[in-house]
Amino acid sequence: MRTFAAVWIAALVASGSGLAAERNAYPTVAIADYVFGCMASNGQTREALERCSCSIDVIASILPHDKYVEAETVMRLRQVGGEKSTLFRTAPAMRAAVATLKRAQAEAEIRCF
Repeated sequence: MRTFAAVWIAALVASGSGLAAERNAYPTVAIADYVFGCMASNGQTREALERCSCSIDVIASILPHDKYVEAETVMRLRQVGGEKSTLFRTAPAMRAAVATLKRAQAEAEIRCF
């Protein structure tokens, strides 16, 4: 029985139908980071865990990981004060990256919360 389970799991992973494939290969650390931050904002409850996990799954289904990282980076750099962050607030490409992430977050909010 143990061998059958190992073969089945290996086949599932090899077929690309595992969780990583569904999440556009978001690394576990990125998922955990999002869920921890989301739970910090929404409460440290089981319900918050479920909703925050749902939220990152929805975002991952809409936005590839590299685009997610790009938009998150722009959002963090926008928080820097002064002239240094002007580029991240005004450049069309930067604005588009953030807008795409915000749309994905809005969809996640509708579906999960």
